[in-house]
Amino acid sequence: MLTYLVKRLMVSIVVLLGIALGTFLMIHLIPGDPAKIELGIHATPAAVEHLHREWGLNRSLPEQFWLYLGNIVTFSFGQSTAFSSGVTELIGERVGPTAILLVYGILISLVIGVPLAIIAALRQGGWIDNSIRVLTTFTFAMPPFWLGLMLSLLLGFELKLFPVSGYESGISGIFRTLTLPALTIGLGLLVIVVRNLRANLVTVLHSEYIEAARARGYSELRVVGKHAMRNSVIGTITILASLFGFLVGLLVLVESVFQIPGAATLLVQAVAKRDYQLVQTLVFLSGAVVVLIAFFTDIIHAWLDPRVRLAGRS
Repeated sequence: MLTYLVKRLMVSIVVLLGIALGTFLMIHLIPGDPAKIELGIHATPAAVEHLHREWGLNRSLPEQFWLYLGNIVTFSFGQSTAFSSGVTELIGERVGPTAILLVYGILISLVIGVPLAIIAALRQGGWIDNSIRVLTTFTFAMPPFWLGLMLSLLLGFELKLFPVSGYESGISGIFRTLTLPALTIGLGLLVIVVRNLRANLVTVLHSEYIEAARARGYSELRVVGKHAMRNSVIGTITILASLFGFLVGLLVLVESVFQIPGAATLLVQAVAKRDYQLVQTLVFLSGAVVVLIAFFTDIIHAWLDPRVRLAGRS
């Protein structure tokens, strides 16, 4: 197990370095000079040159990249050129609503999706199974911004259950303001949870050890909940962990529709203003979260299925 973890850790470090390099190169390929954007009509050559020296943009790309790596290692991400504030402070203010929204949305998809997947697997090929698959495909096919607007019209304006925009802190405030956007994310992920878990359950429920458990007189609840789910949930965990990059794009749309002051919205604003330092930090941190999630998913996967670490050892 230790050898497997060390290998996964080394791979994660290499991927992080690749993310840092890719982020740095891509932001410098975006057209537009952040100094000219910041100065606007006052962008004289002297003023632009002054900002270039102040922000370190007059240095060569290798020098800038080395400083960027130093900032990552020391967790000192510098100053935002567009917001006149520290990058760490800006992200700290915005990451809370985004993280809560993401976790809330995934929980909704699991709370709704797991029971539906179990019912569909136990009623394979029947009208209930087909209805569940059609319904989840429909929610996935709807564009997130349109789904969010429809939920706002129905649950916000018509039924007046939740506010349609803004963000409030505290448990009650989070429940009030983030339920609609989290439901938008959860319904978008529903088809992935249901279809993947259903397919795994169908395969596992027809295996010999499940038939043996039934032959011993175990209840169907115990057979499905204790025996079938343990092996079926591995694939679903892996799929959800690999979707974080997709969720970042989804969060941008959802936060824009519901006017949530989160990190995804901050990223859009930083790109528009060519804030190199802020964009690099946000993209790198997003990529780092993806790598960390993948790393811990591998650990969980190896813990649930010993064949994984044995294959890694060979």
